[in-house]
Amino acid sequence: MNDARNFRSVSIAACATLISLAALSIGCSIAVDKNKNGDDKNVKIDTPLGGVHVTSDSTTAADVGLPVYPGAKLAADKDNDKSADIHFGFGDWQFRIKVVKYETADSKDQVLAFYKKALGRYGDVIQCTGHNAVGSPTVTSEGLTCDDSSGKSHQVNLDMGQSLKAGSKHHQHIMGIEKSDGPDTFFSLVELDLPISSDDGKAESN
Repeated sequence: MNDARNFRSVSIAACATLISLAALSIGCSIAVDKNKNGDDKNVKIDTPLGGVHVTSDSTTAADVGLPVYPGAKLAADKDNDKSADIHFGFGDWQFRIKVVKYETADSKDQVLAFYKKALGRYGDVIQCTGHNAVGSPTVTSEGLTCDDSSGKSHQVNLDMGQSLKAGSKHHQHIMGIEKSDGPDTFFSLVELDLPISSDDGKAESN
Protein backbone atom coordinates (compact mmCIF):
# COMPACT_ATOMS: atom_id res chain seq x y z
CA MET A 1 0.00 0.00 0.00
CA ASN A 2 1.82 3.14 -1.20
CA ASP A 3 0.15 5.35 1.40
CA ALA A 4 1.15 3.10 4.30
CA ARG A 5 4.75 2.83 3.04
CA ASN A 6 4.99 6.64 2.71
CA PHE A 7 3.59 7.11 6.21
CA ARG A 8 5.90 4.46 7.64
CA SER A 9 8.89 6.28 6.11
CA VAL A 10 7.77 9.48 7.80
CA SER A 11 7.40 7.67 11.10
CA ILE A 12 10.88 6.13 10.91
CA ALA A 13 12.40 9.62 10.61
CA ALA A 14 10.29 10.81 13.50
CA CYS A 15 11.34 7.81 15.58
CA ALA A 16 15.00 8.59 14.99
CA THR A 17 14.44 12.16 16.15
CA LEU A 18 12.61 11.07 19.27
CA ILE A 19 15.24 8.48 20.14
CA SER A 20 17.91 11.18 19.93
CA LEU A 21 15.89 13.44 22.19
CA ALA A 22 15.19 10.59 24.57
CA ALA A 23 18.89 10.08 25.11
CA LEU A 24 18.97 13.56 26.61
CA SER A 25 15.92 13.10 28.79
CA ILE A 26 15.13 11.13 31.91
CA GLY A 27 12.90 8.14 31.30
CA CYS A 28 12.41 6.49 27.93
CA SER A 29 10.55 3.37 26.88
CA ILE A 30 10.83 1.67 23.49
CA ALA A 31 8.77 -1.34 22.42
CA VAL A 32 8.97 -2.98 19.01
CA ASP A 33 6.84 -5.91 17.87
CA LYS A 34 8.00 -7.88 14.85
CA ASN A 35 6.03 -10.05 12.46
CA LYS A 36 6.92 -13.63 11.56
CA ASN A 37 9.38 -12.36 8.93
CA GLY A 38 11.23 -10.26 11.49
CA ASP A 39 9.96 -6.92 10.16
CA ASP A 40 8.96 -4.14 12.55
CA LYS A 41 5.15 -4.04 12.62
CA ASN A 42 4.32 -2.07 15.76
CA VAL A 43 6.56 0.58 17.32
CA LYS A 44 5.93 2.46 20.55
CA ILE A 45 8.34 5.07 21.85
CA ASP A 46 7.49 7.21 24.89
CA THR A 47 9.60 9.99 26.38
CA PRO A 48 8.83 12.92 28.68
CA LEU A 49 8.93 15.13 25.58
CA GLY A 50 6.56 13.11 23.43
CA GLY A 51 6.11 9.81 21.71
CA VAL A 52 5.65 7.84 18.53
CA HIS A 53 3.12 5.03 18.11
CA VAL A 54 3.01 3.06 14.86
CA THR A 55 0.55 0.19 14.48
CA SER A 56 0.04 -1.97 11.39
CA ASP A 57 -2.91 -4.12 10.34
CA SER A 58 -5.33 -3.31 13.15
CA THR A 59 -7.12 -0.26 11.74
CA THR A 60 -10.62 -0.67 10.29
CA ALA A 61 -12.98 1.54 8.30
CA ALA A 62 -14.89 2.21 11.52
CA ASP A 63 -11.68 3.53 13.12
CA VAL A 64 -11.43 6.00 10.24
CA GLY A 65 -15.05 7.01 10.72
CA LEU A 66 -16.38 5.60 7.45
CA PRO A 67 -18.36 2.51 6.43
CA VAL A 68 -16.93 -0.37 4.43
CA TYR A 69 -18.07 -0.38 0.81
CA PRO A 70 -20.56 -3.28 0.40
CA GLY A 71 -18.72 -6.46 -0.53
CA ALA A 72 -15.26 -4.86 -0.38
CA LYS A 73 -12.41 -6.80 1.19
CA LEU A 74 -9.18 -5.73 2.78
CA ALA A 75 -6.28 -5.39 0.33
CA ALA A 76 -2.58 -5.73 1.10
CA ASP A 77 0.41 -4.03 -0.44
CA LYS A 78 3.60 -5.84 -1.46
CA ASP A 79 4.73 -5.72 2.17
CA ASN A 80 1.44 -7.40 3.13
CA ASP A 81 0.25 -4.34 5.07
CA LYS A 82 -3.49 -3.66 4.98
CA SER A 83 -3.66 -0.67 7.29
CA ALA A 84 -1.62 1.68 9.44
CA ASP A 85 -2.14 4.01 12.39
CA ILE A 86 0.66 6.50 12.98
CA HIS A 87 0.62 9.02 15.81
CA PHE A 88 3.41 11.23 17.04
CA GLY A 89 3.55 14.48 18.91
CA PHE A 90 5.26 16.83 21.33
CA GLY A 91 2.93 18.55 23.78
CA ASP A 92 0.31 20.46 21.80
CA TRP A 93 1.98 19.50 18.48
CA GLN A 94 0.16 16.36 17.37
CA PHE A 95 0.11 14.45 14.06
CA ARG A 96 -1.99 11.37 13.38
CA ILE A 97 -2.96 9.44 10.29
CA LYS A 98 -5.09 6.32 10.03
CA VAL A 99 -5.36 4.51 6.70
CA VAL A 100 -6.92 1.25 5.57
CA LYS A 101 -6.98 -0.21 2.05
CA TYR A 102 -9.78 -2.17 0.35
CA GLU A 103 -10.59 -3.65 -3.04
CA THR A 104 -13.86 -4.36 -4.86
CA ALA A 105 -14.92 -5.69 -8.24
CA ASP A 106 -17.25 -2.69 -8.65
CA SER A 107 -16.28 0.31 -10.75
CA LYS A 108 -14.52 3.37 -9.33
CA ASP A 109 -17.60 5.47 -10.19
CA GLN A 110 -19.72 3.26 -7.93
CA VAL A 111 -17.18 3.56 -5.13
CA LEU A 112 -17.00 7.35 -5.55
CA ALA A 113 -20.79 7.66 -5.44
CA PHE A 114 -21.01 5.55 -2.27
CA TYR A 115 -18.36 7.51 -0.38
CA LYS A 116 -19.55 10.91 -1.57
CA LYS A 117 -22.74 10.14 0.35
CA ALA A 118 -20.93 8.58 3.32
CA LEU A 119 -18.55 11.54 3.69
CA GLY A 120 -21.51 13.91 3.81
CA ARG A 121 -21.74 13.32 7.56
CA TYR A 122 -18.62 15.49 7.86
CA GLY A 123 -20.02 18.43 5.87
CA ASP A 124 -19.21 19.54 2.34
CA VAL A 125 -17.52 16.95 0.12
CA ILE A 126 -15.09 17.94 -2.62
CA GLN A 127 -14.00 15.66 -5.45
CA CYS A 128 -10.42 15.88 -6.65
CA THR A 129 -8.22 14.64 -9.44
CA GLY A 130 -4.73 15.12 -8.09
CA HIS A 131 -4.72 18.62 -6.60
CA ASN A 132 -7.49 19.92 -8.86
CA ALA A 133 -11.19 20.07 -8.00
CA VAL A 134 -13.76 18.31 -10.15
CA GLY A 135 -17.10 20.10 -10.30
CA SER A 136 -18.35 21.95 -7.25
CA PRO A 137 -17.92 22.72 -4.46
CA THR A 138 -14.19 23.36 -4.81
CA VAL A 139 -13.71 24.16 -1.12
CA THR A 140 -15.46 22.93 2.02
CA SER A 141 -17.20 25.29 4.43
CA GLU A 142 -14.22 24.75 6.77
CA GLY A 143 -11.71 25.86 4.11
CA LEU A 144 -10.36 22.52 2.86
CA THR A 145 -9.38 22.38 -0.83
CA CYS A 146 -8.01 19.69 -3.12
CA ASP A 147 -4.55 21.19 -2.69
CA ASP A 148 -4.66 20.96 1.10
CA SER A 149 -2.76 17.96 2.40
CA SER A 150 -0.36 20.27 4.18
CA GLY A 151 0.04 23.22 6.44
CA LYS A 152 2.70 25.87 6.01
CA SER A 153 5.28 23.93 8.01
CA HIS A 154 4.45 20.32 7.14
CA GLN A 155 3.26 18.30 4.18
CA VAL A 156 1.80 14.83 3.63
CA ASN A 157 1.74 13.35 0.15
CA LEU A 158 -1.22 10.99 -0.12
CA ASP A 159 -0.40 10.12 -3.75
CA MET A 160 -4.00 9.53 -4.85
CA GLY A 161 -5.28 10.04 -8.40
CA GLN A 162 -8.97 10.54 -7.63
CA SER A 163 -10.22 11.35 -4.17
CA LEU A 164 -13.05 12.72 -2.08
CA LYS A 165 -12.36 14.96 0.90
CA ALA A 166 -14.37 16.43 3.76
CA GLY A 167 -13.45 18.46 6.81
CA SER A 168 -10.91 21.18 7.49
CA LYS A 169 -7.24 21.68 6.68
CA HIS A 170 -6.29 20.19 10.05
CA HIS A 171 -8.86 17.40 10.34
CA GLN A 172 -9.67 15.55 7.13
CA HIS A 173 -11.58 12.45 6.07
CA ILE A 174 -10.49 11.15 2.67
CA MET A 175 -11.35 8.36 0.26
CA GLY A 176 -8.80 7.86 -2.49
CA ILE A 177 -8.89 5.66 -5.58
CA GLU A 178 -5.55 4.03 -6.30
CA LYS A 179 -4.20 3.34 -9.76
CA SER A 180 -4.46 -0.30 -10.79
CA ASP A 181 -3.67 -2.31 -13.91
CA GLY A 182 -6.35 -4.89 -13.14
CA PRO A 183 -10.15 -4.77 -13.33
CA ASP A 184 -10.71 -4.35 -9.58
CA THR A 185 -10.98 -0.99 -7.84
CA PHE A 186 -8.49 -0.39 -5.02
CA PHE A 187 -9.18 2.44 -2.61
CA SER A 188 -7.94 3.80 0.69
CA LEU A 189 -9.88 5.35 3.56
CA VAL A 190 -7.93 7.96 5.51
CA GLU A 191 -8.42 10.09 8.60
CA LEU A 192 -5.76 12.79 8.85
CA ASP A 193 -5.03 15.13 11.76
CA LEU A 194 -2.38 17.75 11.05
CA PRO A 195 -0.79 19.96 13.71
CA ILE A 196 -1.51 23.67 13.76
CA SER A 197 1.72 25.59 13.27
CA SER A 198 2.44 29.03 14.68
CA ASP A 199 1.92 30.51 11.20
CA ASP A 200 -1.47 28.80 10.95
CA GLY A 201 -2.46 30.19 14.31
CA LYS A 202 -1.54 33.73 13.23
CA ALA A 203 -3.52 33.33 10.01
CA GLU A 204 -6.60 32.05 11.87
CA SER A 205 -6.48 34.92 14.37
CA ASN A 206 -6.39 37.56 11.62
